Amino acid sequence: MDTGTHIVMGVALGGLATLDPAVHQDPLLFNAVLVGTIAGSHAPDFDTVLKLRDNATYIRHHRGATHSVPAVIMWGILIATIIYLFVPSVNFLHLWIWTFLAVVLHVFVDIFNAYGTQAYRPFTNKWVAHGFINTFDPYIFALHVAGIGAWLLGASPGYTWLTIYAVIFLYYMKRYNDKREIVKEIKGYYSDVEQIATSPTLKQNYWRVAVTTKDRFYVGSVQNGHIEIVDEFKKLPLPDTEIMKIAREDKNVSAFLSFSPVYRWEINDFDDFTEVRFIDLRYRSKGHYPFVAVVQIDDNMRIMSSYTGWIFSERKLQSKLYVEETPI
Repeated sequence: MDTGTHIVMGVALGGLATLDPAVHQDPLLFNAVLVGTIAGSHAPDFDTVLKLRDNATYIRHHRGATHSVPAVIMWGILIATIIYLFVPSVNFLHLWIWTFLAVVLHVFVDIFNAYGTQAYRPFTNKWVAHGFINTFDPYIFALHVAGIGAWLLGASPGYTWLTIYAVIFLYYMKRYNDKREIVKEIKGYYSDVEQIATSPTLKQNYWRVAVTTKDRFYVGSVQNGHIEIVDEFKKLPLPDTEIMKIAREDKNVSAFLSFSPVYRWEINDFDDFTEVRFIDLRYRSKGHYPFVAVVQIDDNMRIMSSYTGWIFSERKLQSKLYVEETPI
């Protein structure tokens, strides 16, 4: 989820903690728990600082190790311990339990969007992305804002958040069923489906889909249950060539390939260099595929420049590469 939603979820969990008799009876412990749940609900995303280094490092590691099983355990202990150093009179066990639950909730909700997370590390590095809740879901966020407002107006925080999370649970079930219907319809149309990547949008009844079959990729949208295929690409294995070998060793391309499960590739020759481009098919928007990895290799088989990330125009991409193209 986005940062704002994670933070309001931390506030919500702090409110739920008032159902714990130890927290309810001790104002100091409540305040410590509220700090812990807010910090814990955001802690796994501290790896966002990797953006300051470069996109390749960020893409390869964001929602990776910091969302793993060992990290989830570590975040809870670390945050609770730091808070306990300032308020050693509170009950550490209850402080740790609620802080730990905040971290668990953060990682748990992240697995339901299209970006996903490597939540099962170190057992597997597979990305878990169920793709039926948007990274920012306005309904979920609005429910949290309403809950905070009701709390400020004097409503019981514990039962308020218990009610809201019951509604959110039903909403998750509804979105899961929406995705299941989409997958069922696609599988009924294509007999050799290998993978279906779904990406919900801000619009409740509008989804993006990328379908992988044995021989082809299909990219489309789903609106009000109607599926429309807008792009189709032949599925080609990566060629066993020197150019492709060099491209795959580039840090930007390597990071892209470690993250993207559905992509196509193309090779373009220019006067002074060859460009290899990898294009993620999951995020098509307004006829454009914004998530790419590009590497430019000169005639001496040396990498001139490369880039990976979200880019929304060819002009902007070329400015990132710092190489002026001269087509053959």
